[in-house]
Amino acid sequence: MPRIEFTNPQVASSETARDINRSIVLNLIRTDQPISRADLARATGLQRSTVSLIVDQLMGERWVVEGAVGNLPRGRKPRLLRLNNDRAGIIGINIMPRGTTIVLADLNYSFRDEVSIPTAPEPRDFIKSLCTQVRNLIRAHPDIAFEGIGVSIPGRVDYASQKLVFAPNLGWKQVDLKTPLERTTRLAVQIENAANACALAEVWAGPYKGTRELIAVTVSEGIGTGIIANGHLVRGGTGAAGEFGHVSFNGDGPACGCGSRGCWEAYASNSAAIKYYNCRISKSGAQGNRAPAPAAVSSFSDLILLAEGGDVIAGEVFDRMANYLGIGIAMLINALAPSIIIIVGEVTRVWGRINPIVQRVVQERARTHASTRIVPLDNSTRPRLRGTVALVLQKHFQPQLSV
Repeated sequence: MPRIEFTNPQVASSETARDINRSIVLNLIRTDQPISRADLARATGLQRSTVSLIVDQLMGERWVVEGAVGNLPRGRKPRLLRLNNDRAGIIGINIMPRGTTIVLADLNYSFRDEVSIPTAPEPRDFIKSLCTQVRNLIRAHPDIAFEGIGVSIPGRVDYASQKLVFAPNLGWKQVDLKTPLERTTRLAVQIENAANACALAEVWAGPYKGTRELIAVTVSEGIGTGIIANGHLVRGGTGAAGEFGHVSFNGDGPACGCGSRGCWEAYASNSAAIKYYNCRISKSGAQGNRAPAPAAVSSFSDLILLAEGGDVIAGEVFDRMANYLGIGIAMLINALAPSIIIIVGEVTRVWGRINPIVQRVVQERARTHASTRIVPLDNSTRPRLRGTVALVLQKHFQPQLSV
Protein backbone atom coordinates (compact mmCIF):
# COMPACT_ATOMS: atom_id res chain seq x y z
CA MET A 1 0.00 0.00 0.00
CA PRO A 2 1.16 3.58 -0.62
CA ARG A 3 2.48 5.68 2.21
CA ILE A 4 0.31 8.53 3.49
CA GLU A 5 2.17 11.60 4.75
CA PHE A 6 0.47 13.26 7.71
CA THR A 7 2.92 16.17 7.92
CA ASN A 8 1.06 17.96 5.11
CA PRO A 9 -2.42 16.42 5.21
CA GLN A 10 -5.06 17.04 2.53
CA VAL A 11 -8.61 15.81 2.47
CA ALA A 12 -9.13 13.20 -0.23
CA SER A 13 -11.52 14.33 -2.98
CA SER A 14 -14.31 12.12 -4.31
CA GLU A 15 -12.26 11.70 -7.47
CA THR A 16 -9.33 10.41 -5.40
CA ALA A 17 -11.62 7.93 -3.66
CA ARG A 18 -12.91 6.69 -7.01
CA ASP A 19 -9.37 6.25 -8.32
CA ILE A 20 -8.37 4.31 -5.22
CA ASN A 21 -11.41 2.04 -5.45
CA ARG A 22 -10.76 1.49 -9.15
CA SER A 23 -7.14 0.48 -8.48
CA ILE A 24 -8.19 -1.84 -5.66
CA VAL A 25 -10.77 -3.61 -7.84
CA LEU A 26 -8.39 -3.86 -10.80
CA ASN A 27 -5.62 -5.25 -8.61
CA LEU A 28 -7.97 -7.78 -7.01
CA ILE A 29 -8.98 -9.00 -10.46
CA ARG A 30 -5.28 -9.33 -11.28
CA THR A 31 -4.46 -11.37 -8.19
CA ASP A 32 -7.63 -13.50 -7.92
CA GLN A 33 -8.73 -13.93 -11.54
CA PRO A 34 -11.11 -15.34 -12.60
CA ILE A 35 -13.43 -13.65 -10.12
CA SER A 36 -17.08 -12.61 -10.05
CA ARG A 37 -18.51 -9.17 -9.32
CA ALA A 38 -20.14 -10.54 -6.17
CA ASP A 39 -16.78 -11.86 -4.91
CA LEU A 40 -15.21 -8.47 -5.65
CA ALA A 41 -17.88 -6.77 -3.56
CA ARG A 42 -17.37 -9.18 -0.67
CA ALA A 43 -13.59 -8.86 -0.79
CA THR A 44 -13.52 -5.06 -0.99
CA GLY A 45 -16.54 -4.19 1.15
CA LEU A 46 -17.83 -1.93 -1.64
CA GLN A 47 -21.48 -1.81 -2.65
CA ARG A 48 -22.31 -4.14 -5.52
CA SER A 49 -23.54 -1.18 -7.55
CA THR A 50 -20.17 0.56 -7.04
CA VAL A 51 -18.30 -2.58 -8.10
CA SER A 52 -20.48 -2.89 -11.19
CA LEU A 53 -19.78 0.72 -12.19
CA ILE A 54 -16.03 0.20 -11.76
CA VAL A 55 -16.08 -3.08 -13.70
CA ASP A 56 -18.06 -1.45 -16.52
CA GLN A 57 -15.44 1.30 -16.69
CA LEU A 58 -12.59 -1.22 -16.74
CA MET A 59 -14.31 -3.25 -19.46
CA GLY A 60 -14.92 -0.07 -21.46
CA GLU A 61 -11.20 0.66 -21.24
CA ARG A 62 -10.51 -2.98 -22.22
CA TRP A 63 -8.52 -3.68 -19.04
CA VAL A 64 -10.96 -6.44 -18.08
CA VAL A 65 -13.01 -8.99 -20.03
CA GLU A 66 -15.66 -11.51 -19.08
CA GLY A 67 -14.67 -15.14 -19.29
CA ALA A 68 -16.23 -18.40 -18.21
CA VAL A 69 -19.51 -18.75 -16.33
CA GLY A 70 -19.11 -19.48 -12.63
CA ASN A 71 -20.71 -22.45 -10.90
CA LEU A 72 -23.25 -21.79 -8.14
CA PRO A 73 -25.58 -24.31 -6.50
CA ARG A 74 -28.56 -22.06 -7.23
CA GLY A 75 -29.44 -18.68 -8.64
CA ARG A 76 -28.04 -16.82 -11.60
CA LYS A 77 -24.60 -18.01 -12.64
CA PRO A 78 -22.05 -15.15 -12.65
CA ARG A 79 -19.74 -14.24 -15.49
CA LEU A 80 -16.16 -14.39 -14.22
CA LEU A 81 -13.78 -11.52 -14.84
CA ARG A 82 -10.13 -11.63 -15.87
CA LEU A 83 -7.50 -9.28 -17.23
CA ASN A 84 -7.49 -8.67 -20.94
CA ASN A 85 -3.97 -9.76 -21.82
CA ASP A 86 -4.51 -8.80 -25.44
CA ARG A 87 -5.12 -5.19 -24.49
CA ALA A 88 -1.87 -3.87 -23.21
CA GLY A 89 1.84 -4.13 -23.73
CA ILE A 90 4.69 -3.02 -21.51
CA ILE A 91 8.19 -2.32 -22.75
CA GLY A 92 10.83 -3.57 -20.33
CA ILE A 93 14.48 -2.53 -20.65
CA ASN A 94 17.25 -4.15 -18.61
CA ILE A 95 20.56 -2.32 -18.95
CA MET A 96 23.75 -4.14 -17.97
CA PRO A 97 27.39 -3.39 -18.81
CA ARG A 98 27.73 -6.26 -21.28
CA GLY A 99 24.43 -5.76 -23.05
CA THR A 100 20.87 -4.44 -22.88
CA THR A 101 17.69 -6.47 -23.32
CA ILE A 102 14.41 -4.96 -24.50
CA VAL A 103 11.18 -6.96 -24.18
CA LEU A 104 7.50 -6.59 -24.93
CA ALA A 105 5.49 -8.08 -22.05
CA ASP A 106 1.80 -8.56 -21.35
CA LEU A 107 -0.10 -8.04 -18.12
CA ASN A 108 0.88 -11.49 -16.84
CA TYR A 109 4.62 -10.93 -17.29
CA SER A 110 4.83 -13.11 -20.41
CA PHE A 111 7.41 -11.88 -22.89
CA ARG A 112 6.02 -11.68 -26.43
CA ASP A 113 8.99 -10.17 -28.23
CA GLU A 114 12.60 -9.46 -27.41
CA VAL A 115 15.70 -7.77 -28.81
CA SER A 116 19.22 -7.32 -27.44
CA ILE A 117 21.77 -4.61 -28.18
CA PRO A 118 25.30 -3.89 -26.95
CA THR A 119 25.55 -1.36 -24.14
CA ALA A 120 27.68 1.32 -25.74
CA PRO A 121 30.17 2.89 -23.31
CA GLU A 122 29.20 6.43 -24.35
CA PRO A 123 25.72 7.30 -22.99
CA ARG A 124 24.79 9.49 -25.95
CA ASP A 125 25.50 6.70 -28.46
CA PHE A 126 23.69 4.16 -26.33
CA ILE A 127 20.56 6.30 -25.91
CA LYS A 128 20.36 6.87 -29.66
CA SER A 129 20.56 3.13 -30.37
CA LEU A 130 18.12 2.32 -27.56
CA CYS A 131 15.50 4.78 -28.80
CA THR A 132 15.74 3.35 -32.30
CA GLN A 133 15.26 -0.23 -31.10
CA VAL A 134 12.33 0.64 -28.83
CA ARG A 135 10.64 2.60 -31.60
CA ASN A 136 11.07 -0.33 -34.00
CA LEU A 137 9.63 -2.76 -31.43
CA ILE A 138 6.54 -0.58 -30.95
CA ARG A 139 6.03 -0.22 -34.71
CA ALA A 140 6.23 -4.00 -35.12
CA HIS A 141 3.12 -4.39 -32.91
CA PRO A 142 0.54 -1.85 -34.14
CA ASP A 143 -2.35 -3.80 -32.59
CA ILE A 144 -1.10 -3.34 -29.01
CA ALA A 145 -1.92 -0.46 -26.68
CA PHE A 146 1.35 0.29 -24.92
CA GLU A 147 1.04 1.33 -21.29
CA GLY A 148 4.56 2.47 -20.56
CA ILE A 149 8.24 1.66 -20.35
CA GLY A 150 10.11 0.30 -17.33
CA VAL A 151 13.90 0.59 -17.18
CA SER A 152 16.19 -1.34 -14.82
CA ILE A 153 19.72 0.02 -14.47
CA PRO A 154 22.74 -0.97 -12.34
CA GLY A 155 23.11 2.38 -10.61
CA ARG A 156 21.32 4.87 -8.42
CA VAL A 157 18.44 6.93 -9.76
CA ASP A 158 17.21 10.25 -8.39
CA TYR A 159 13.58 9.39 -7.69
CA ALA A 160 12.30 12.94 -8.22
CA SER A 161 14.01 13.67 -11.54
CA GLN A 162 14.29 10.00 -12.68
CA LYS A 163 17.83 10.72 -13.84
CA LEU A 164 20.64 8.24 -13.39
CA VAL A 165 22.98 9.70 -10.77
CA PHE A 166 25.86 7.24 -10.88
CA ALA A 167 26.45 3.78 -12.32
CA PRO A 168 30.03 2.75 -11.41
CA ASN A 169 30.05 -0.41 -13.53
CA LEU A 170 28.81 1.52 -16.57
CA GLY A 171 31.04 4.51 -15.93
CA TRP A 172 28.03 6.85 -16.32
CA LYS A 173 27.16 9.89 -14.24
CA GLN A 174 24.16 12.23 -14.44
CA VAL A 175 22.51 10.60 -17.46
CA ASP A 176 18.94 11.40 -18.55
CA LEU A 177 17.37 8.31 -20.14
CA LYS A 178 13.79 9.28 -19.40
CA THR A 179 13.43 12.41 -21.53
CA PRO A 180 14.70 11.00 -24.86
CA LEU A 181 12.74 7.75 -24.43
CA GLU A 182 9.52 9.63 -23.66
CA ARG A 183 10.11 12.05 -26.52
CA THR A 184 10.68 9.16 -28.94
CA THR A 185 7.78 6.94 -27.85
CA ARG A 186 5.29 9.32 -26.19
CA LEU A 187 5.02 6.75 -23.41
CA ALA A 188 5.57 7.28 -19.69
CA VAL A 189 8.97 5.94 -18.58
CA GLN A 190 9.80 4.63 -15.11
CA ILE A 191 13.50 4.19 -14.30
CA GLU A 192 14.71 2.32 -11.25
CA ASN A 193 17.80 0.72 -9.78
CA ALA A 194 17.96 -2.95 -10.79
CA ALA A 195 17.89 -4.31 -7.23
CA ASN A 196 14.94 -2.07 -6.34
CA ALA A 197 13.06 -3.25 -9.43
CA CYS A 198 13.71 -6.90 -8.52
CA ALA A 199 12.47 -6.32 -4.96
CA LEU A 200 9.32 -4.61 -6.21
CA ALA A 201 8.60 -7.44 -8.64
CA GLU A 202 8.80 -10.06 -5.91
CA VAL A 203 6.50 -8.30 -3.43
CA TRP A 204 4.18 -7.10 -6.19
CA ALA A 205 3.65 -10.20 -8.31
CA GLY A 206 6.23 -12.84 -7.41
CA PRO A 207 6.05 -15.84 -5.09
CA TYR A 208 6.65 -13.50 -2.14
CA LYS A 209 3.73 -11.25 -2.99
CA GLY A 210 2.65 -9.25 0.04
CA THR A 211 5.91 -9.75 1.97
CA ARG A 212 6.59 -6.60 3.97
CA GLU A 213 10.27 -7.16 4.83
CA LEU A 214 12.43 -8.31 1.92
CA ILE A 215 15.84 -7.55 0.44
CA ALA A 216 16.84 -8.33 -3.14
CA VAL A 217 20.59 -8.81 -3.60
CA THR A 218 21.62 -8.61 -7.25
CA VAL A 219 25.00 -10.18 -7.96
CA SER A 220 26.49 -9.30 -11.34
CA GLU A 221 29.32 -6.95 -12.36
CA GLY A 222 28.56 -5.27 -9.03
CA ILE A 223 26.30 -5.94 -6.06
CA GLY A 224 23.05 -4.11 -5.51
CA THR A 225 20.49 -4.27 -2.73
CA GLY A 226 16.82 -3.38 -3.03
CA ILE A 227 15.14 -3.04 0.36
CA ILE A 228 11.45 -3.43 1.16
CA ALA A 229 10.81 -2.37 4.78
CA ASN A 230 7.36 -2.28 6.36
CA GLY A 231 5.89 -2.82 2.91
CA HIS A 232 7.67 0.14 1.30
CA LEU A 233 10.68 0.46 -0.94
CA VAL A 234 13.48 2.24 0.92
CA ARG A 235 14.90 4.96 -1.33
CA GLY A 236 16.23 7.62 1.02
CA GLY A 237 16.02 11.33 0.37
CA THR A 238 17.63 11.20 -3.07
CA GLY A 239 17.10 7.59 -4.11
CA ALA A 240 20.60 6.54 -3.01
CA ALA A 241 19.55 4.31 -0.11
CA GLY A 242 20.55 0.67 -0.18
CA GLU A 243 24.09 0.97 -1.54
CA PHE A 244 25.37 -1.85 0.66
CA GLY A 245 27.46 -3.08 -2.26
CA HIS A 246 29.67 -0.05 -1.63
CA VAL A 247 30.09 -0.57 2.09
CA SER A 248 33.85 -0.94 2.58
CA PHE A 249 35.03 -4.08 4.35
CA ASN A 250 38.69 -3.11 4.14
CA GLY A 251 40.10 0.34 3.46
CA ASP A 252 43.23 -1.28 2.03
CA GLY A 253 41.30 -3.74 -0.11
CA PRO A 254 40.82 -3.93 -3.88
CA ALA A 255 39.85 -0.76 -5.75
CA CYS A 256 36.15 -0.39 -6.48
CA GLY A 257 34.49 1.39 -9.40
CA CYS A 258 32.86 3.80 -6.98
CA GLY A 259 36.28 5.26 -6.12
CA SER A 260 36.60 3.59 -2.71
CA ARG A 261 38.52 0.46 -1.74
CA GLY A 262 37.52 -2.87 -0.27
CA CYS A 263 33.79 -2.54 -0.99
CA TRP A 264 31.55 -5.60 -0.67
CA GLU A 265 31.22 -5.85 -4.46
CA ALA A 266 35.01 -5.67 -4.85
CA TYR A 267 35.10 -9.05 -3.07
CA ALA A 268 31.84 -10.82 -3.91
CA SER A 269 30.68 -9.69 -7.37
CA ASN A 270 31.07 -11.59 -10.64
CA SER A 271 33.76 -9.13 -11.70
CA ALA A 272 35.67 -9.73 -8.47
CA ALA A 273 35.52 -13.50 -9.00
CA ILE A 274 36.85 -13.19 -12.56
CA LYS A 275 39.68 -10.89 -11.47
CA TYR A 276 40.65 -13.19 -8.62
CA TYR A 277 40.69 -16.26 -10.87
CA ASN A 278 42.83 -14.57 -13.51
CA CYS A 279 45.17 -13.30 -10.81
CA ARG A 280 45.54 -16.81 -9.36
CA ILE A 281 46.35 -18.46 -12.69
CA SER A 282 48.76 -15.66 -13.56
CA LYS A 283 50.68 -16.24 -10.32
CA SER A 284 50.62 -19.97 -10.94
CA GLY A 285 52.29 -19.44 -14.32
CA ALA A 286 54.82 -17.00 -12.90
CA GLN A 287 55.91 -19.59 -10.31
CA GLY A 288 57.11 -21.86 -13.10
CA ASN A 289 54.76 -24.77 -12.51
CA ARG A 290 55.32 -27.63 -14.94
CA ALA A 291 51.72 -27.78 -16.07
CA PRO A 292 50.70 -24.98 -18.48
CA ALA A 293 48.71 -22.24 -16.80
CA PRO A 294 44.97 -22.22 -17.63
CA ALA A 295 43.73 -19.52 -19.97
CA ALA A 296 42.30 -16.36 -18.49
CA VAL A 297 38.50 -16.07 -18.41
CA SER A 298 36.44 -13.08 -19.48
CA SER A 299 32.94 -14.11 -18.43
CA PHE A 300 31.30 -15.41 -15.29
CA SER A 301 29.63 -18.19 -17.30
CA ASP A 302 33.06 -19.50 -18.30
CA LEU A 303 34.09 -19.50 -14.65
CA ILE A 304 31.00 -21.53 -13.76
CA LEU A 305 31.78 -24.07 -16.49
CA LEU A 306 35.33 -24.43 -15.18
CA ALA A 307 34.11 -25.05 -11.64
CA GLU A 308 31.54 -27.57 -12.84
CA GLY A 309 34.31 -29.31 -14.79
CA GLY A 310 36.39 -29.74 -11.65
CA ASP A 311 38.85 -26.85 -12.06
CA VAL A 312 40.42 -26.53 -8.61
CA ILE A 313 41.20 -22.82 -8.79
CA ALA A 314 37.69 -21.99 -10.05
CA GLY A 315 36.26 -23.96 -7.15
CA GLU A 316 38.41 -22.01 -4.70
CA VAL A 317 37.23 -18.76 -6.31
CA PHE A 318 33.59 -19.69 -5.71
CA ASP A 319 34.34 -20.71 -2.13
CA ARG A 320 35.93 -17.29 -1.58
CA MET A 321 32.99 -15.55 -3.26
CA ALA A 322 30.54 -17.47 -1.07
CA ASN A 323 32.43 -16.43 2.06
CA TYR A 324 32.20 -12.74 1.18
CA LEU A 325 28.57 -13.04 0.10
CA GLY A 326 27.89 -14.54 3.53
CA ILE A 327 29.66 -11.66 5.27
CA GLY A 328 27.58 -9.11 3.39
CA ILE A 329 24.32 -10.98 3.90
CA ALA A 330 25.04 -11.23 7.63
CA MET A 331 25.52 -7.45 7.61
CA LEU A 332 22.08 -7.02 6.02
CA ILE A 333 20.46 -9.36 8.54
CA ASN A 334 22.09 -7.61 11.49
CA ALA A 335 21.08 -4.19 10.16
CA LEU A 336 17.54 -4.83 8.88
CA ALA A 337 16.37 -8.33 9.93
CA PRO A 338 14.32 -8.97 6.77
CA SER A 339 11.98 -11.94 6.47
CA ILE A 340 13.52 -12.95 3.15
CA ILE A 341 16.68 -12.18 1.23
CA ILE A 342 16.46 -13.13 -2.44
CA ILE A 343 19.60 -13.65 -4.50
CA VAL A 344 19.46 -12.62 -8.16
CA GLY A 345 22.10 -13.44 -10.75
CA GLU A 346 24.13 -16.16 -12.45
CA VAL A 347 25.63 -17.15 -9.12
CA THR A 348 22.40 -19.02 -8.40
CA ARG A 349 23.50 -21.59 -11.00
CA VAL A 350 26.14 -22.80 -8.52
CA TRP A 351 24.07 -22.22 -5.40
CA GLY A 352 24.51 -25.82 -4.35
CA ARG A 353 28.17 -25.04 -3.73
CA ILE A 354 27.66 -21.45 -2.55
CA ASN A 355 24.81 -21.97 -0.10
CA PRO A 356 26.50 -24.11 2.61
CA ILE A 357 29.31 -21.57 2.97
CA VAL A 358 26.89 -18.63 3.01
CA GLN A 359 24.76 -20.31 5.66
CA ARG A 360 27.79 -21.09 7.83
CA VAL A 361 29.11 -17.53 7.66
CA VAL A 362 25.67 -16.05 8.36
CA GLN A 363 25.23 -18.33 11.36
CA GLU A 364 28.59 -17.19 12.70
CA ARG A 365 28.08 -13.48 12.10
CA ALA A 366 24.35 -12.71 12.30
CA ARG A 367 23.68 -12.57 16.03
CA THR A 368 20.28 -10.85 16.03
CA HIS A 369 18.31 -14.13 16.06
CA ALA A 370 16.41 -12.96 12.96
CA SER A 371 14.70 -15.82 11.14
CA THR A 372 15.72 -14.65 7.67
CA ARG A 373 15.37 -17.01 4.74
CA ILE A 374 18.01 -16.75 1.99
CA VAL A 375 16.44 -17.78 -1.32
CA PRO A 376 18.12 -17.93 -4.76
CA LEU A 377 15.82 -16.91 -7.60
CA ASP A 378 15.78 -19.09 -10.68
CA ASN A 379 17.72 -17.02 -13.20
CA SER A 380 15.57 -18.41 -16.02
CA THR A 381 12.60 -16.45 -14.63
CA ARG A 382 14.53 -13.28 -15.56
CA PRO A 383 13.84 -11.31 -12.39
CA ARG A 384 15.41 -8.06 -13.66
CA LEU A 385 13.07 -7.97 -16.65
CA ARG A 386 10.07 -8.85 -14.49
CA GLY A 387 11.12 -5.91 -12.36
CA THR A 388 10.87 -3.55 -15.33
CA VAL A 389 7.32 -4.72 -16.00
CA ALA A 390 6.38 -4.27 -12.33
CA LEU A 391 7.54 -0.64 -12.49
CA VAL A 392 4.85 0.10 -15.07
CA LEU A 393 2.06 -2.14 -13.79
CA GLN A 394 2.16 -0.83 -10.22
CA LYS A 395 1.29 2.62 -11.55
CA HIS A 396 -2.00 1.23 -12.86
CA PHE A 397 -2.79 -1.41 -10.26
CA GLN A 398 -1.66 0.25 -7.06
CA PRO A 399 -3.56 3.24 -5.62
CA GLN A 400 -1.54 6.42 -6.11
CA LEU A 401 -2.08 8.93 -3.31
CA SER A 402 -1.04 12.54 -3.40
CA VAL A 403 -1.87 13.11 0.26
